[in-house]
Order: sequence, then structure tokens, then C-alpha cells
Amino acid sequence: MSEEVIKLPQEKIRYRDLIINGIVSENTIFKLAISLCPAIAVTNSLRNGFLMGIAVLFVQTMVNITVAAFRRFIHPRIRLPIFMLIISGWVSVTDMTMAAFAREAYKQMGLYIQLIVAFASILARAEMFASKNKIAPSMFDGIGMGLGFLFALTVISFFRELLGRGSLWGLQIVNTKPLLIMILPAGGFLAVGILMAFFNWIDARYLKRASSHH
Repeated sequence: MSEEVIKLPQEKIRYRDLIINGIVSENTIFKLAISLCPAIAVTNSLRNGFLMGIAVLFVQTMVNITVAAFRRFIHPRIRLPIFMLIISGWVSVTDMTMAAFAREAYKQMGLYIQLIVAFASILARAEMFASKNKIAPSMFDGIGMGLGFLFALTVISFFRELLGRGSLWGLQIVNTKPLLIMILPAGGFLAVGILMAFFNWIDARYLKRASSHH
């Protein structure tokens, strides 16, 4: 009984740390700088950026759970094709769900939903984490990485739509002349670069302050 009391807080801390790690320390866009295609392609609108983030969050979590559940049955020599098969299966579920229930958004970003299959971040977590851990920690790792991706796309699309169109989620917010470059691909690269530098600066400053306290 005493062992259970000791283990529970440790598990909670570990799961919380996995989520924080995905959002902050190993953020897919701002820290690892991978899967940048959707960060540029679909973030000219807050709605599209948010929905893409939700789709990736779902796929990342379900792929991690599936890989962790079947990790003992996957032969090491064919693990990558199996991982890709699992990813494509969950992407197909997401693609068909969006096509059925979010048709307007799907018309604009359907192609990019299908491209989630090729996201390096999802395959990387399946290989580096889910294939080596149990279902529960793998699920929290997937949630953390997915939330980090969702956070990044939401922040990028928020500034791009606000500055490029003067609107948010299609609703007009500012009546001044917008910066049209922000809704173009060049504006996407600019927004990603500035936000990446900003969050890395905050992280470096926080770590420096935290280390000085120790």
C-alpha cells in the first residue's frame, strides 16, 4: 500500500513533465523546427491553423497509443513501414472526419491534412518514444507534442491573420490597412522566424534565471 502512495505522485509528475516537454522544451515548430510545411501553408487563417493543430494532436496521440500497444509484436526490421501504415490509418480517419463535418475548412486545407502522413515529428515520436514505452506515458507524450504543435500553429495563424487581413476567425477586428505580405508564404516564414526567436529568447532567459537560483 505504501508503495502505491509513493508511485502515484511520481507518475503524475512524469506525465505532467511529458506534456510540458512537448509544449515548451521540444516544441515541434519553435524548438525542433520540423514539419514547417503546415506552419507556412495553412496559418494564413486562424481557423485553418487551429483545425490543423487539432488534427495533428489527434493523430500524434492515437499513433503513439497504437505503436505502444503493439510495440512487442512489431519486428524491428520492418518497424518503419509499420509505423507509416499506422500513421496513414489515423490520418485517413482524420481526413474523412473533417471531410464530413468541417467541409468549408476541408476545401481549403484538405491536401495538407493528407500530408500529415509525411510529418517527421509524428514518425519521430513513434520511433523515439512510443516504441520503447508503455501506453500511458506514450499517450501523454503524444498529447504534449500535439499540444505544442497546436499552440505553435495557433500563435502563428493569430498574428498572420490579424496583421494580414485585420481579422480573426473571419471576423473583422481592425479596420486599418492590413500588411498583405503576412498572408503570403513570405509572411509565413517571417512570422515563424520572429516567433521562433522570441520563444527561444524567453526560454533562454528563463533557464538562465532558473540556473542562477540554483
